[in-house]
Amino acid sequence: MASVSSSELCQIIDDTARFKTGRNTAATLPLQGQSWALIFLKSSTRTRVSFEVGVRELGGSPMFFSGNDLQLGRGEPIKDTARVLGRMVQGAIIRTFNQSDIVEFAEYSQVPTVNALTDEEHPCQIVADLACIREKLGGYLDKHIVFIGDGACNVPRSWIVASALLGFRLTIAAPKAFQPDPAFLQSVNAAKVELTEDLPQAVRDADVLYTDVWVSMGKEAESAARLDALKDYQINASLLEKAPNHTLVMHCLPAYRGKEITEDVMEAHAQTIFDEAEFRLHAQKSILNFLVTQQ
Repeated sequence: MASVSSSELCQIIDDTARFKTGRNTAATLPLQGQSWALIFLKSSTRTRVSFEVGVRELGGSPMFFSGNDLQLGRGEPIKDTARVLGRMVQGAIIRTFNQSDIVEFAEYSQVPTVNALTDEEHPCQIVADLACIREKLGGYLDKHIVFIGDGACNVPRSWIVASALLGFRLTIAAPKAFQPDPAFLQSVNAAKVELTEDLPQAVRDADVLYTDVWVSMGKEAESAARLDALKDYQINASLLEKAPNHTLVMHCLPAYRGKEITEDVMEAHAQTIFDEAEFRLHAQKSILNFLVTQQ
């Protein structure tokens, strides 16, 4: 996300709404005749489905590869896979562990490359979230978004980049050990992002309460310690009583009820949460359209 300007990010969010509104009407097909590789080394539901459907609806042909489908699984260097695929496909969508793998693939393939999630970033999710917030609250630039839980993982890191680019108010409410690295905040010029361990204070004027799983993929060995450390940072009915009545509850899914969010709150706010999930399709189409029209 840091590779786009604030005006470009705003345009992508604007176009997300346009793709949502125009999904069932005549549309241009910017990927007509193109083949796009989806390389997913991490499992996925929403990201995979939204990108496969999105590529098709834009006129292209998606080709899905898991880690076992490519020679990457047998140790072929990323740069070699990239140089081969770059001669055969028009773009790539990659969901993997290391951010550097996506950077290297883009460099050597010389085709548009989408970050569909790494351990460091989840930019596509934030585009969808901001478009959803704008639809429901009339905007996002003047809103206060509060992320609750593990504030150092890929989703809040991407929220921080978006806040730095666009200037909306963002609070990360997390235990000290789970707050983002100050060096990262400085690197993206996120001086206005607020960090706190005081959850009730953080939510008192929130427009959005947002959470994610406490145990991300690759962190399973830390599960018990994470659940214990984060147990007081749950979105539940008691916390919502401290927030304004209009506050949205959002979750990027999958949700683990009884951990980061309670069953009753999840179901009470299911309309928002699953509208948010639907926005992934429209956001992916907007991102793909942006990439091919910028060439």
